[in-house]
Amino acid sequence: MKHELNRAVVLLSGGLDSTTALAWASKEKNWECYSIAFDYGQRHRVELIAAEKVAKHFGVKRHQVIEVGLAAIGGSALTDAIDVPKDHADKSNIPSTYVPARNLIFLSLASAFAETVGANKLVIGANVVDYSGYPDCRTEFLDAFTKTVDLGTKSGVEGEPFEVVAPLITLNKAEIIQLGLSLGVDYGMTRSCYDPDANGLPCGHCDSCYYRAQGFAKLGESDPLVNQ
Repeated sequence: MKHELNRAVVLLSGGLDSTTALAWASKEKNWECYSIAFDYGQRHRVELIAAEKVAKHFGVKRHQVIEVGLAAIGGSALTDAIDVPKDHADKSNIPSTYVPARNLIFLSLASAFAETVGANKLVIGANVVDYSGYPDCRTEFLDAFTKTVDLGTKSGVEGEPFEVVAPLITLNKAEIIQLGLSLGVDYGMTRSCYDPDANGLPCGHCDSCYYRAQGFAKLGESDPLVNQ
Protein backbone atom coordinates (compact mmCIF):
# COMPACT_ATOMS: atom_id res chain seq x y z
CA MET A 1 0.00 0.00 0.00
CA LYS A 2 1.28 3.48 -0.88
CA HIS A 3 2.48 5.46 2.12
CA GLU A 4 0.47 8.43 3.33
CA LEU A 5 2.70 11.19 4.66
CA ASN A 6 0.45 12.02 7.61
CA ARG A 7 -0.11 8.44 8.76
CA ALA A 8 1.76 6.87 11.68
CA VAL A 9 1.97 3.61 13.61
CA VAL A 10 2.52 4.28 17.31
CA LEU A 11 4.05 1.63 19.58
CA LEU A 12 1.71 1.75 22.56
CA SER A 13 2.50 -0.06 25.79
CA GLY A 14 -0.10 1.70 27.92
CA GLY A 15 2.68 3.42 29.87
CA LEU A 16 3.39 7.08 30.46
CA ASP A 17 5.92 7.54 27.65
CA SER A 18 4.09 5.76 24.85
CA THR A 19 0.82 7.48 25.78
CA THR A 20 2.53 10.87 25.58
CA ALA A 21 4.04 9.92 22.23
CA LEU A 22 0.58 9.01 20.91
CA ALA A 23 -0.88 12.28 22.19
CA TRP A 24 1.92 14.19 20.48
CA ALA A 25 1.45 12.36 17.17
CA SER A 26 -2.32 12.65 17.11
CA LYS A 27 -2.91 16.07 18.67
CA GLU A 28 0.22 18.12 18.02
CA LYS A 29 1.18 16.67 14.63
CA ASN A 30 -2.40 15.80 13.63
CA TRP A 31 -1.31 12.52 12.10
CA GLU A 32 -3.73 9.71 11.40
CA CYS A 33 -2.62 7.21 14.01
CA TYR A 34 -2.68 3.45 14.20
CA SER A 35 -1.47 1.88 17.43
CA ILE A 36 0.19 -1.45 18.09
CA ALA A 37 0.60 -3.21 21.44
CA PHE A 38 2.36 -6.46 22.22
CA ASP A 39 1.22 -9.37 24.32
CA TYR A 40 4.74 -10.68 24.84
CA GLY A 41 4.20 -12.76 27.94
CA GLN A 42 4.77 -9.86 30.32
CA ARG A 43 3.79 -10.45 33.92
CA HIS A 44 2.36 -6.95 34.24
CA ARG A 45 -0.41 -7.61 31.73
CA VAL A 46 -2.57 -4.78 33.05
CA GLU A 47 -0.65 -2.61 30.59
CA LEU A 48 -2.50 -4.24 27.68
CA ILE A 49 -5.82 -3.10 29.15
CA ALA A 50 -4.36 0.38 29.62
CA ALA A 51 -3.12 0.48 26.02
CA GLU A 52 -6.59 -0.37 24.73
CA LYS A 53 -8.14 2.41 26.83
CA VAL A 54 -5.57 4.94 25.69
CA ALA A 55 -6.02 3.99 22.03
CA LYS A 56 -9.78 4.38 22.33
CA HIS A 57 -9.42 7.71 24.13
CA PHE A 58 -7.29 9.17 21.33
CA GLY A 59 -9.47 7.72 18.60
CA VAL A 60 -6.82 5.80 16.73
CA LYS A 61 -7.83 4.43 13.38
CA ARG A 62 -7.04 0.88 14.47
CA HIS A 63 -5.51 -0.66 17.57
CA GLN A 64 -3.67 -3.91 16.88
CA VAL A 65 -2.48 -6.35 19.55
CA ILE A 66 0.23 -8.80 18.46
CA GLU A 67 1.20 -11.91 20.41
CA VAL A 68 4.95 -12.43 20.70
CA GLY A 69 6.24 -15.31 22.80
CA LEU A 70 9.13 -13.60 24.58
CA ALA A 71 8.30 -15.44 27.81
CA ALA A 72 9.55 -18.61 26.09
CA ILE A 73 12.95 -16.92 25.80
CA GLY A 74 12.89 -15.47 29.31
CA GLY A 75 15.94 -13.74 30.68
CA SER A 76 14.04 -10.75 32.06
CA ALA A 77 12.33 -9.89 35.33
CA LEU A 78 9.35 -8.82 33.23
CA THR A 79 8.84 -12.21 31.56
CA ASP A 80 10.63 -14.78 33.71
CA ALA A 81 10.67 -16.04 37.31
CA ILE A 82 13.09 -13.30 38.34
CA ASP A 83 12.30 -10.82 41.10
CA VAL A 84 11.75 -7.26 39.92
CA PRO A 85 14.49 -5.17 41.56
CA LYS A 86 13.22 -2.58 44.03
CA ASP A 87 14.69 0.60 45.50
CA HIS A 88 17.64 0.55 43.07
CA ALA A 89 18.76 -2.88 44.23
CA ASP A 90 20.02 -3.72 40.73
CA LYS A 91 23.26 -1.79 40.25
CA SER A 92 24.19 -3.32 36.88
CA ASN A 93 24.52 -1.15 33.78
CA ILE A 94 21.66 -3.00 32.09
CA PRO A 95 19.17 -4.13 34.76
CA SER A 96 17.26 -7.40 34.93
CA THR A 97 14.10 -5.64 33.70
CA TYR A 98 15.68 -5.41 30.24
CA VAL A 99 13.75 -7.69 27.86
CA PRO A 100 16.19 -9.14 25.28
CA ALA A 101 15.87 -7.39 21.90
CA ARG A 102 12.36 -6.13 22.75
CA ASN A 103 12.36 -2.89 20.78
CA LEU A 104 14.17 -4.52 17.88
CA ILE A 105 11.39 -7.10 17.66
CA PHE A 106 8.58 -4.63 18.30
CA LEU A 107 9.79 -2.11 15.72
CA SER A 108 10.16 -4.87 13.14
CA LEU A 109 6.56 -5.96 13.67
CA ALA A 110 5.39 -2.35 13.72
CA SER A 111 7.06 -1.75 10.36
CA ALA A 112 5.23 -4.77 8.91
CA PHE A 113 1.96 -3.35 10.24
CA ALA A 114 2.86 0.06 8.82
CA GLU A 115 3.40 -1.41 5.36
CA THR A 116 -0.09 -2.92 5.38
CA VAL A 117 -1.83 0.29 6.48
CA GLY A 118 0.26 2.66 4.35
CA ALA A 119 2.02 4.47 7.19
CA ASN A 120 5.52 5.85 6.71
CA LYS A 121 6.14 6.84 10.33
CA LEU A 122 6.90 4.61 13.31
CA VAL A 123 6.44 6.52 16.55
CA ILE A 124 8.11 5.23 19.71
CA GLY A 125 8.24 6.74 23.19
CA ALA A 126 11.91 5.93 23.83
CA ASN A 127 14.03 8.45 25.72
CA VAL A 128 17.65 8.50 26.85
CA VAL A 129 17.46 10.74 29.91
CA ASP A 130 15.28 9.09 32.56
CA TYR A 131 15.58 5.47 31.49
CA SER A 132 17.00 2.32 33.02
CA GLY A 133 19.98 1.86 30.71
CA TYR A 134 18.26 -0.19 28.02
CA PRO A 135 20.38 -0.32 24.84
CA ASP A 136 17.30 -0.32 22.59
CA CYS A 137 16.18 3.12 23.78
CA ARG A 138 19.15 4.99 22.31
CA THR A 139 19.32 7.24 19.25
CA GLU A 140 22.11 5.07 17.80
CA PHE A 141 19.83 2.05 17.81
CA LEU A 142 16.89 3.90 16.29
CA ASP A 143 19.06 5.36 13.51
CA ALA A 144 20.49 1.93 12.71
CA PHE A 145 17.03 0.37 12.68
CA THR A 146 15.79 3.03 10.25
CA LYS A 147 18.53 2.07 7.79
CA THR A 148 17.82 -1.64 8.25
CA VAL A 149 14.06 -1.42 7.77
CA ASP A 150 14.50 0.51 4.54
CA LEU A 151 16.83 -2.18 3.22
CA GLY A 152 14.58 -5.06 4.25
CA THR A 153 11.08 -3.96 3.25
CA LYS A 154 9.18 -3.58 0.00
CA SER A 155 8.36 0.01 0.90
CA GLY A 156 11.99 0.89 1.49
CA VAL A 157 13.39 -0.59 -1.70
CA GLU A 158 10.59 0.95 -3.78
CA GLY A 159 11.49 4.44 -2.62
CA GLU A 160 9.02 4.96 0.22
CA PRO A 161 11.32 4.98 3.25
CA PHE A 162 10.18 4.73 6.83
CA GLU A 163 10.78 7.43 9.41
CA VAL A 164 11.33 6.33 13.00
CA VAL A 165 10.09 9.19 15.17
CA ALA A 166 11.06 9.41 18.84
CA PRO A 167 9.59 12.72 20.05
CA LEU A 168 10.61 12.14 23.68
CA ILE A 169 14.16 10.96 23.04
CA THR A 170 15.93 13.90 24.76
CA LEU A 171 13.27 14.76 27.35
CA ASN A 172 13.42 13.88 31.03
CA LYS A 173 10.38 12.44 32.77
CA ALA A 174 9.16 15.81 34.05
CA GLU A 175 9.35 17.28 30.55
CA ILE A 176 7.48 14.29 29.14
CA ILE A 177 4.71 14.66 31.70
CA GLN A 178 4.56 18.42 31.09
CA LEU A 179 4.17 17.80 27.36
CA GLY A 180 1.43 15.25 27.97
CA LEU A 181 -0.47 17.51 30.33
CA SER A 182 -0.33 20.30 27.75
CA LEU A 183 -1.97 17.89 25.31
CA GLY A 184 -4.65 16.87 27.78
CA VAL A 185 -3.30 13.43 28.72
CA ASP A 186 -5.01 11.81 31.70
CA TYR A 187 -2.16 9.85 33.25
CA GLY A 188 -4.65 7.97 35.39
CA MET A 189 -5.27 5.85 32.29
CA THR A 190 -1.65 4.75 32.06
CA ARG A 191 0.24 1.93 33.75
CA SER A 192 4.02 2.12 34.22
CA CYS A 193 4.89 -0.17 37.14
CA TYR A 194 7.07 -3.24 36.59
CA ASP A 195 5.45 -5.09 39.50
CA PRO A 196 1.86 -3.89 40.05
CA ASP A 197 -0.50 -5.40 42.58
CA ALA A 198 -3.54 -7.54 41.77
CA ASN A 199 -5.56 -4.40 41.05
CA GLY A 200 -2.95 -3.02 38.68
CA LEU A 201 -1.80 -0.31 41.07
CA PRO A 202 1.90 0.62 41.25
CA CYS A 203 4.33 -0.89 43.74
CA GLY A 204 6.06 2.46 44.27
CA HIS A 205 9.51 0.88 44.50
CA CYS A 206 10.63 -0.32 41.05
CA ASP A 207 12.69 1.86 38.69
CA SER A 208 9.67 2.72 36.57
CA CYS A 209 7.72 3.93 39.61
CA TYR A 210 10.76 5.90 40.79
CA TYR A 211 11.23 7.82 37.54
CA ARG A 212 7.51 8.45 37.22
CA ALA A 213 7.27 9.78 40.79
CA GLN A 214 10.33 11.99 40.27
CA GLY A 215 8.77 13.47 37.16
CA PHE A 216 5.50 14.41 38.82
CA ALA A 217 7.30 15.73 41.92
CA LYS A 218 9.58 17.98 39.86
CA LEU A 219 6.51 19.58 38.31
CA GLY A 220 4.76 19.91 41.64
CA GLU A 221 1.99 17.69 40.30
CA SER A 222 0.39 14.61 41.84
CA ASP A 223 0.21 11.33 39.97
CA PRO A 224 -3.49 10.53 39.49
CA LEU A 225 -2.67 6.84 39.44
CA VAL A 226 -1.14 6.91 42.93
CA ASN A 227 -4.19 8.69 44.30
CA GLN A 228 -6.72 6.21 42.93
